Amino acid sequence: MMMRPAELDGVRAGTVDLAFRRWDRPRVKVGTRLRTAVGVVEVVSVEEVAPSRLRVDDARRAGAASLTALREALSARPDRPVFRVGLRYGGADPREALRAAIPDAEEIATVLAGLDRLDAASPVGPWTRTTLRIIDRNPEVRAPDLAAELGRETPDFKKDVRKLKERGLTESLAIGYRLSPRGEAVLDHEDGPRERAPRRAGTPLPRTIGAPATRALREVDVHTVEAVSGWRRADLAALHGVGPIALDRLEGAMAELGLDYRPQD
Repeated sequence: MMMRPAELDGVRAGTVDLAFRRWDRPRVKVGTRLRTAVGVVEVVSVEEVAPSRLRVDDARRAGAASLTALREALSARPDRPVFRVGLRYGGADPREALRAAIPDAEEIATVLAGLDRLDAASPVGPWTRTTLRIIDRNPEVRAPDLAAELGRETPDFKKDVRKLKERGLTESLAIGYRLSPRGEAVLDHEDGPRERAPRRAGTPLPRTIGAPATRALREVDVHTVEAVSGWRRADLAALHGVGPIALDRLEGAMAELGLDYRPQD
């Protein structure tokens, strides 16, 4: 179930607890736990509903601007039924803790055995170590660029990186990836330790601000949420690629840390 960044922000904030989708059949079930850019979103109910029964409160709880806006959003594919999906924020992604967990020698052997199984099952041959190495050498580089360097199609490359992420070995950033501390430990066990640039202290920019805003912020050496707080909102708004939605999401990310934009002089 795909969810827009605004929906995810609302679920995390507690202002959105419904979603409406036109599906040929239910695509989620009660108890489904969706791992998203803002953490885990739990599905607590799924029911078919007639569009004529939608009410203003439904629109509000789904984060729509109005009932009319909700109905317009559901106007595509009118031959399919509408499903009302109840949602609840389930907390941080458990893979965050896994990424930070440095494995001991026995656990590393288990991780490597799992990577061997992925390699053996792949139609393209062994790919796990190659993918870990290229991400390690090129943190925060776009997936299409990494895929091209390996001679792979971007969708297939992304799918494989997600398999590494499931094992806590990689982290998805606003643009590109990086190895987690766990991934670095596993790769160092295979290749020997390598010198890496120090990790930036602070909270990474939220992925929900989009690639254009992320690139614009990087160009002015803003790489963390904490660094954003040193800027006035109006000054960031003047950067090409940083629009109102990105600014609002940055403000929300700062609020979680007790921060805000620098006041106007």
